Amino acid sequence: MILSREQTMAKSVAFQAIKPKPFSVWEVMIPVIFILSYMRARENREIFAQNLLFTKKMALEAAFDMVKKEQSREVVINRINSKTESLLSSAPEGVYSDAIRQEQLKEIDLLIDHYCRLMKAAGRDYAALVMEAYPTKAAYIALQEKLKAAEKKVTEAARQTLGTQTDSDMVARIEAATDRLRREEVETIFSSTSRQ
Repeated sequence: MILSREQTMAKSVAFQAIKPKPFSVWEVMIPVIFILSYMRARENREIFAQNLLFTKKMALEAAFDMVKKEQSREVVINRINSKTESLLSSAPEGVYSDAIRQEQLKEIDLLIDHYCRLMKAAGRDYAALVMEAYPTKAAYIALQEKLKAAEKKVTEAARQTLGTQTDSDMVARIEAATDRLRREEVETIFSSTSRQ
């Protein structure tokens, strides 16, 4: 349920953040070109969504191993450190930096705690897990704010690494879409209850 929610969120952010380019006359008149353009845009959104899920998948795997396999936090953190160090050494220069990695590790640490709470909660769907893990709307909003701050630090580290290659408009669209979707989620989850 948790992974499904994260995938849905990532796809929704990708759909809102990646603006489709207008179709040309040729794309409209020749269906094959239209289909190819559509498939390319869809593939770009899927790659984008997978990038958004990078830290979340690592944190979710770590939380699962801690809760279900009873591995220690030290073991899972060491595994994450190893994976991200390997990625750092294999990434092209100027694309991934230790500054980005360090901020991602902080985000992952926060996510591990969140996912562990959700995994220890009982519920038939994601909303029920959240409501049990976070007894009030304010508690869940506080988590969302911490996560937003951690993601912002990752983004800032990426801006410093990428310099002029940073697409500031895209970053703004990602942040706006994420904020909007999270606010909607909070309202949906807590609207059916009197918990505040």
